[in-house]
Amino acid sequence: MTLPPFHLAFPVDDLAAARRFYGEVMGCAEGRSSDEWIDFDFHGHQIVAHLAPGQAGDRASNHVDGHGVPVPHFGLVLGMAEWEALAERLCAGACKFVIAPTIRFKGQPGEQATMFLRDPSGNALEFKAFANPANLFAT
Repeated sequence: MTLPPFHLAFPVDDLAAARRFYGEVMGCAEGRSSDEWIDFDFHGHQIVAHLAPGQAGDRASNHVDGHGVPVPHFGLVLGMAEWEALAERLCAGACKFVIAPTIRFKGQPGEQATMFLRDPSGNALEFKAFANPANLFAT
């Protein structure tokens, strides 16, 4: 199945910090930009960091498999090898995780590798992978 790319616009406090985080740390190619926003290629999806000081960061958290998961958050479901490479890269870069790379729902249909981190404005991101990608929506 071919999925269309999604578009997500989100607030940031500082465009230079967003450019460093999404461009250098996360490895996203930069697209168009202005003095108020920057487009990034997020694994083929378009995310746009919009300058909106004071609008980013935590709103709430939910209990999921023993962890406080930040709400809202966004991210990607990667292949397991891609997820492992990203986790290794972020750990080597001394990234501060909200939830360090881990496996949750062990032994259940929804078993998944997951990790949460924040951008410099406090926006939460989740990256996950399934050993069996067909289990993405398994109950």
